[in-house]
Amino acid sequence: MTYPHAIDEAVDLRELAVQMLTELAPPARLSRHEARIVVHAMRPVQLQADTLLFKEGDTVDNDYMVLVLEGQLRVVSEASHAGEEVVISVVGAGQILGEMGVIDGGPRSATCVALSEVKLAVLSRVALSQLIEVHPAAAARLALSLSRSLADRVRESNRRLRLLTQLARAAQAELDAVHAVNRRLLNSMPA
Repeated sequence: MTYPHAIDEAVDLRELAVQMLTELAPPARLSRHEARIVVHAMRPVQLQADTLLFKEGDTVDNDYMVLVLEGQLRVVSEASHAGEEVVISVVGAGQILGEMGVIDGGPRSATCVALSEVKLAVLSRVALSQLIEVHPAAAARLALSLSRSLADRVRESNRRLRLLTQLARAAQAELDAVHAVNRRLLNSMPA
Protein backbone atom coordinates (compact mmCIF):
# COMPACT_ATOMS: atom_id res chain seq x y z
CA MET A 1 0.00 0.00 0.00
CA THR A 2 1.66 3.25 -1.14
CA TYR A 3 -0.80 5.80 0.22
CA PRO A 4 0.81 6.26 3.69
CA HIS A 5 4.23 6.64 2.02
CA ALA A 6 2.82 9.40 -0.22
CA ILE A 7 1.47 11.23 2.82
CA ASP A 8 4.81 10.87 4.64
CA GLU A 9 6.65 12.17 1.59
CA ALA A 10 4.29 15.16 1.29
CA VAL A 11 4.74 15.97 4.99
CA ASP A 12 8.52 15.59 4.67
CA LEU A 13 8.58 17.91 1.64
CA ARG A 14 6.47 20.50 3.47
CA GLU A 15 8.88 20.42 6.41
CA LEU A 16 11.81 20.65 3.98
CA ALA A 17 10.17 23.72 2.40
CA VAL A 18 9.65 25.27 5.86
CA GLN A 19 13.32 24.70 6.69
CA MET A 20 14.44 26.20 3.38
CA LEU A 21 12.26 29.28 3.82
CA THR A 22 13.66 29.90 7.31
CA GLU A 23 17.16 29.85 5.79
CA LEU A 24 16.46 32.47 3.10
CA ALA A 25 18.74 35.48 3.05
CA PRO A 26 18.41 38.17 5.70
CA PRO A 27 17.46 41.00 6.42
CA ALA A 28 14.26 39.43 7.74
CA ARG A 29 14.31 35.67 8.10
CA LEU A 30 10.98 33.93 8.39
CA SER A 31 10.24 32.15 11.65
CA ARG A 32 9.20 28.50 11.40
CA HIS A 33 5.60 29.56 12.07
CA GLU A 34 5.72 32.16 9.27
CA ALA A 35 7.40 29.71 6.94
CA ARG A 36 4.63 27.17 7.58
CA ILE A 37 2.06 29.85 6.70
CA VAL A 38 3.86 30.51 3.41
CA VAL A 39 4.26 26.79 2.64
CA HIS A 40 0.55 26.29 3.29
CA ALA A 41 -0.13 28.85 0.53
CA MET A 42 2.13 26.98 -1.92
CA ARG A 43 1.23 24.06 -4.12
CA PRO A 44 3.53 21.13 -4.91
CA VAL A 45 4.66 20.45 -8.48
CA GLN A 46 6.87 17.69 -9.79
CA LEU A 47 8.71 17.87 -13.13
CA GLN A 48 10.50 15.16 -15.03
CA ALA A 49 13.97 15.78 -16.47
CA ASP A 50 14.01 17.97 -19.62
CA THR A 51 10.61 19.48 -18.78
CA LEU A 52 10.18 23.18 -19.52
CA LEU A 53 9.11 25.14 -16.43
CA PHE A 54 8.84 28.48 -18.23
CA LYS A 55 10.16 30.12 -21.39
CA GLU A 56 11.83 33.47 -21.85
CA GLY A 57 9.26 36.01 -22.99
CA ASP A 58 6.24 34.04 -21.72
CA THR A 59 3.39 36.43 -20.94
CA VAL A 60 0.79 33.82 -20.02
CA ASP A 61 0.80 31.81 -16.77
CA ASN A 62 3.83 33.74 -15.57
CA ASP A 63 2.61 35.05 -12.22
CA TYR A 64 4.27 32.56 -9.89
CA MET A 65 7.59 31.72 -8.29
CA VAL A 66 9.01 28.38 -7.23
CA LEU A 67 11.07 27.10 -4.34
CA VAL A 68 13.23 24.18 -5.50
CA LEU A 69 12.86 21.33 -3.00
CA GLU A 70 14.76 18.61 -4.87
CA GLY A 71 16.60 18.40 -8.17
CA GLN A 72 18.20 20.96 -10.47
CA LEU A 73 17.02 23.37 -13.15
CA ARG A 74 19.00 25.10 -15.89
CA VAL A 75 18.28 28.79 -16.40
CA VAL A 76 19.16 30.06 -19.89
CA SER A 77 18.68 33.13 -22.02
CA GLU A 78 18.51 33.33 -25.78
CA ALA A 79 21.73 34.49 -27.42
CA SER A 80 21.90 36.98 -30.26
CA HIS A 81 22.15 34.14 -32.80
CA ALA A 82 19.03 32.08 -33.43
CA GLY A 83 19.07 28.69 -31.76
CA GLU A 84 21.88 29.59 -29.37
CA GLU A 85 21.47 30.09 -25.66
CA VAL A 86 23.56 31.35 -22.77
CA VAL A 87 23.43 29.41 -19.51
CA ILE A 88 22.76 31.92 -16.75
CA SER A 89 22.85 29.46 -13.87
CA VAL A 90 22.01 26.03 -12.56
CA VAL A 91 19.57 26.22 -9.66
CA GLY A 92 19.17 23.57 -6.99
CA ALA A 93 17.46 22.77 -3.72
CA GLY A 94 16.76 25.74 -1.48
CA GLN A 95 16.80 28.29 -4.26
CA ILE A 96 13.94 30.40 -5.57
CA LEU A 97 13.11 31.18 -9.20
CA GLY A 98 10.55 33.43 -10.80
CA GLU A 99 10.32 36.11 -8.12
CA MET A 100 9.82 38.82 -10.73
CA GLY A 101 6.80 36.96 -12.09
CA VAL A 102 5.11 36.75 -8.71
CA ILE A 103 5.84 40.44 -8.09
CA ASP A 104 4.93 42.04 -11.41
CA GLY A 105 3.49 39.33 -13.66
CA GLY A 106 5.69 40.61 -16.51
CA PRO A 107 7.21 38.45 -19.26
CA ARG A 108 9.69 35.83 -18.13
CA SER A 109 13.27 37.04 -18.40
CA ALA A 110 14.79 33.59 -18.97
CA THR A 111 13.96 29.99 -19.86
CA CYS A 112 14.03 27.36 -17.14
CA VAL A 113 14.27 23.60 -17.83
CA ALA A 114 14.52 20.69 -15.39
CA LEU A 115 17.91 18.97 -15.55
CA SER A 116 16.69 16.10 -13.38
CA GLU A 117 13.45 15.09 -11.72
CA VAL A 118 12.48 18.21 -9.76
CA LYS A 119 10.13 18.80 -6.85
CA LEU A 120 8.94 22.38 -6.41
CA ALA A 121 6.74 24.43 -4.13
CA VAL A 122 4.87 27.03 -6.20
CA LEU A 123 3.58 30.35 -4.87
CA SER A 124 1.20 32.20 -7.17
CA ARG A 125 0.62 35.94 -7.23
CA VAL A 126 -2.95 35.35 -6.01
CA ALA A 127 -1.68 33.29 -3.06
CA LEU A 128 0.87 35.99 -2.24
CA SER A 129 -1.89 38.63 -2.30
CA GLN A 130 -3.94 36.50 0.10
CA LEU A 131 -0.89 36.14 2.37
CA ILE A 132 -0.50 39.93 2.39
CA GLU A 133 -4.11 40.34 3.50
CA VAL A 134 -4.34 37.50 6.03
CA HIS A 135 -0.73 37.20 7.30
CA PRO A 136 0.94 40.54 6.59
CA ALA A 137 3.98 39.93 8.85
CA ALA A 138 4.86 36.64 7.13
CA ALA A 139 4.24 38.19 3.69
CA ALA A 140 6.44 41.18 4.56
CA ARG A 141 9.32 38.96 5.68
CA LEU A 142 8.97 36.87 2.53
CA ALA A 143 8.92 40.02 0.41
CA LEU A 144 12.11 41.28 2.10
CA SER A 145 13.81 37.94 1.46
CA LEU A 146 12.71 38.01 -2.19
CA SER A 147 13.97 41.58 -2.50
CA ARG A 148 17.34 40.52 -1.11
CA SER A 149 17.48 37.64 -3.57
CA LEU A 150 16.68 39.95 -6.48
CA ALA A 151 19.23 42.52 -5.28
CA ASP A 152 21.90 39.80 -5.12
CA ARG A 153 21.09 38.75 -8.68
CA VAL A 154 21.26 42.33 -9.94
CA ARG A 155 24.66 42.75 -8.26
CA GLU A 156 25.90 39.51 -9.85
CA SER A 157 24.55 40.61 -13.25
CA ASN A 158 26.34 43.95 -12.86
CA ARG A 159 29.58 42.15 -11.99
CA ARG A 160 29.24 39.95 -15.09
CA LEU A 161 28.42 42.98 -17.24
CA ARG A 162 31.56 44.78 -16.01
CA LEU A 163 33.63 41.69 -16.81
CA LEU A 164 32.12 41.37 -20.29
CA THR A 165 32.71 45.08 -20.90
CA GLN A 166 36.38 44.68 -19.92
CA LEU A 167 36.71 41.67 -22.23
CA ALA A 168 35.03 43.55 -25.08
CA ARG A 169 37.39 46.52 -24.60
CA ALA A 170 40.42 44.21 -24.60
CA ALA A 171 39.18 42.48 -27.75
CA GLN A 172 38.57 45.86 -29.42
CA ALA A 173 42.08 47.01 -28.49
CA GLU A 174 43.50 43.85 -30.08
CA LEU A 175 41.43 44.41 -33.23
CA ASP A 176 42.54 48.05 -33.40
CA ALA A 177 46.20 46.96 -33.09
CA VAL A 178 45.80 44.37 -35.86
CA HIS A 179 44.01 46.92 -38.03
CA ALA A 180 46.86 49.44 -37.49
CA VAL A 181 49.47 46.83 -38.45
CA ASN A 182 47.49 45.87 -41.54
CA ARG A 183 47.12 49.54 -42.51
CA ARG A 184 50.90 50.10 -42.14
CA LEU A 185 51.61 47.01 -44.22
CA LEU A 186 49.21 48.14 -46.94
CA ASN A 187 50.66 51.67 -46.93
CA SER A 188 54.25 50.37 -47.16
CA MET A 189 53.56 48.21 -50.20
CA PRO A 190 54.78 49.64 -53.50
CA ALA A 191 52.00 50.95 -55.69
